[in-house]
Amino acid sequence: MHVVFVEPRFPGNQKDFVRGLREAGAEVSAIGESPIEALGPELRGWLTHYEQVGSVCDETELRRVVAWMHEQRPVERLEATVEAHILPVANVREALGIPGTSVRTAYLCRDKPAMKDALRAAGVETARSMGGGDVEEIGTFAATVGFPVIIKPRAAAGASGTYQVGSEVELRTVLSELGVGRGAEVAVEEFVDGHEAFYDTLTVGGVVVHDFITHYYPNVLEAMRTRDVSPQFIATNRIDSSEAYGEVRDMGKRVIDALGLETSATHMEWFFGDKGLKFSEIGCRPPGVRAWDLYCSANDMDLYREWAMCVVHGRTSQTASRRYAAGIITLRPEADGRIAGYEGLDEIEDRYGEWIIDTHIPPPGTPTQPVEAGYMANAWLRLRHPDYDELRRMLDTVARTVTVRAS
Repeated sequence: MHVVFVEPRFPGNQKDFVRGLREAGAEVSAIGESPIEALGPELRGWLTHYEQVGSVCDETELRRVVAWMHEQRPVERLEATVEAHILPVANVREALGIPGTSVRTAYLCRDKPAMKDALRAAGVETARSMGGGDVEEIGTFAATVGFPVIIKPRAAAGASGTYQVGSEVELRTVLSELGVGRGAEVAVEEFVDGHEAFYDTLTVGGVVVHDFITHYYPNVLEAMRTRDVSPQFIATNRIDSSEAYGEVRDMGKRVIDALGLETSATHMEWFFGDKGLKFSEIGCRPPGVRAWDLYCSANDMDLYREWAMCVVHGRTSQTASRRYAAGIITLRPEADGRIAGYEGLDEIEDRYGEWIIDTHIPPPGTPTQPVEAGYMANAWLRLRHPDYDELRRMLDTVARTVTVRAS
């Protein structure tokens, strides 16, 4: 099978999708924005052919290059795994008659108001929402559902550009900052209080063949706005043994059916609180922040290769062991500036060394990144343990013990 993979170099784990495809027996070509020399010898060695373009989101250019590749050697799959690439690739795929995720599905997984409309029509519980660029209409919606409300770009990923707005005055200020009323449109949602988590799957022909559940501590919006929080997310190894996850899995299946997902990775966010289980949003792609690395380490498997097996052969080759829970903790510098040093790391390594998967500890002198830059922007540790509750205690201990000094 000849597979064309879009953007193999950035972010860094993109190369693992190419590796997986090659190990699954595919002939792999790629299209990216970097010169071929920047790919490195290992990645170049996995590729049969590579084409550089100015932007992989430029559909005209992307279609031209894929069409040319198709003439040289029929393209049987055209794949992308980055949120911003999903819809442009779907448009090119559909225009050239290449199998894969449809434009309708890609659009519904990208545009949050349309997504929620489709899911509500299918009976999936979601927060009340709307999308648009009319300030008065948004104000009326907010007054109807009650403050606070959530304002976000129609097609954002994660907490990027997301605001929690607590009053009409604040609402109008945020809308003005975002350009609403001057041509910009946003998604507006009822605020749902409760615990936030995500459900990730691999599907073949719409059937879930692998799934994973991961919990945020604290919820993402707080994590991305609060410096004195050391955010964590932890993938549970109790998904098969806990009846509580049956409702989440059932909801995920109904979402997959409603949006027409076939053979794909998915990433679904959800909340559970006083209003029960509420679906938040979905991407028809793997999760960000290298969450798949945690799944691989926790389950004694190569999920990148499993994804490739689903794409190339329509089947799996491994079973998730559920042997460990695995999580990441972000260690934020005490202030913006440059990293001056660390306190407490040696103690953590002495206590938990056997359970540490890997670490990222930027050396002193490294410029710090802002709080909102995300879970892997500064220092972080990833750990695993057979007992989920013990892993939570370990990560909390890391948060209390390690200080990242900055100057």
